[in-house]
Amino acid sequence: MASLQDQLLKAGLSTKQKARQANTDKRKAKKQKKSGVKLEDNLQEKVQQDLIKNKAEKQAKDAELNNQKKQLLLEKEQLLRIEQILKHHSVPGTNGELTYNYTAGAVVKKLFVNEVAQKALINGRLALCSLNDITYIVTSETAEKIATIDQTVILLKNDKVDTPDVVEDDPYADFQIPDDLMW
Repeated sequence: MASLQDQLLKAGLSTKQKARQANTDKRKAKKQKKSGVKLEDNLQEKVQQDLIKNKAEKQAKDAELNNQKKQLLLEKEQLLRIEQILKHHSVPGTNGELTYNYTAGAVVKKLFVNEVAQKALINGRLALCSLNDITYIVTSETAEKIATIDQTVILLKNDKVDTPDVVEDDPYADFQIPDDLMW
């Protein structure tokens, strides 16, 4: 049984040149099918997936950078807010000749205050705050407001109230020891 191609050639409906061209095209298609057409499709799919993956990673990285920038701006805003509160609410006229010792981290520092400010610091009516190596004397209410923003700014906030606890039978009741004993 002869192929369709041979039958067309015998009938004169096709030429040998067209038959050879058809065989060549058929052979090339078969060879491409075996060797790499599917690989190219897989490669294109892989490239598309990589592009999508890279785009997602870039978006995640950009979102992280934006979050970091927002956090830095928030911290800067809080510091400026604290600085403004400290400058506007610091108690004036507290400078004097008496020294008040307090700790800032692991360092004992001295602050020269007058007698009224010293008693107010001891009794908890005044508090010490520090920002940018500057010590501010503020009221305890202001210190509480600042503590809601950043607790690390508060250096000293006593909770004492000036109420003497005297036992009636105490033989040393007349000899009270001050909280801020000066040597």
